[in-house]
Amino acid sequence: MVVAAYRAHVQGDDPAPLAGPGEPVPELITALDLIAGGLLLLGLPILLLELWRLWRRGRLAGRRGRGMLTSTFCLLPATLIEVLGFGALLGLYYAVAELAPWQRANTWPTALACLVLVDFCYYVEHRLAHRVNLLWSLYHSVHHSADHFDQTVALRVSFMDFFFSPLIYLPLVAVGFDPILVLVCLGLVLAWQQWLHTELVGRLPLLDPWLNTPSNHRVHHGRNPEYVDTNYGGILMIWDRIFSSYAAERAPVDYGLVAPLTSRHPLAVHFHVFVKLFRRLRAAPSLRRRLRLLLGPPGDHEGAAP
Repeated sequence: MVVAAYRAHVQGDDPAPLAGPGEPVPELITALDLIAGGLLLLGLPILLLELWRLWRRGRLAGRRGRGMLTSTFCLLPATLIEVLGFGALLGLYYAVAELAPWQRANTWPTALACLVLVDFCYYVEHRLAHRVNLLWSLYHSVHHSADHFDQTVALRVSFMDFFFSPLIYLPLVAVGFDPILVLVCLGLVLAWQQWLHTELVGRLPLLDPWLNTPSNHRVHHGRNPEYVDTNYGGILMIWDRIFSSYAAERAPVDYGLVAPLTSRHPLAVHFHVFVKLFRRLRAAPSLRRRLRLLLGPPGDHEGAAP
């Protein structure tokens, strides 16, 4: 979708100007998009192997299989919202780009800098989604509601994510990065994380300290007390090390929400945490208490009071 929009700009089909000066480099945008596509495809053989192992153990027809189906169904409304709203999002990005005091040419060094900055912005947004109760309850708790860990968990995302997450990257557009480049780099950061959702890949001692790996991401999905609120990074773990949120995988990971979700119904997965928050807001005795519930950290990661 992003590359299609980019080609429309290059071909002159879209009246909005490109953010970068002169002609952008088509090979750069295309190459980054191909890398992202390759990372997404990497998840397919992992998924097939996971399904084969579960089938051999007779677990596909049980609770685990239903959980995997729920994760897959969660992707449908998220994809629909993204398709319907992408034009408005792109328009917003280009409106901000028009206000930028300068424009940065699309070169490989610029792309690398943009990717690192997008990865940092992802860390910030991801940490906010865990530490601000409203964001946790509205959308991010959906991704953590699975009590299993496989490729389908990467699909368990909320459609509400679209209305907040992309806004975090607007400052990069405001300082002159091409909106298309920012979105392609974001796609690359997200694509990297698809293959991480697996137990088939063990610890990688040379990579775990610096990159987001399956081991690091298993920790992120754990509800073990020592694992909660750790490993927010998208591709790089350096942000977690700088801001003291890194944890290595040591004890076996217990997946899911601190207050477990027993239902496999997609509506329950999407809304049960927000319903808890809404009930607590109604019962709150003061505006100060309501603001604390909305903006403070989730007390039990399910929308309860701190």
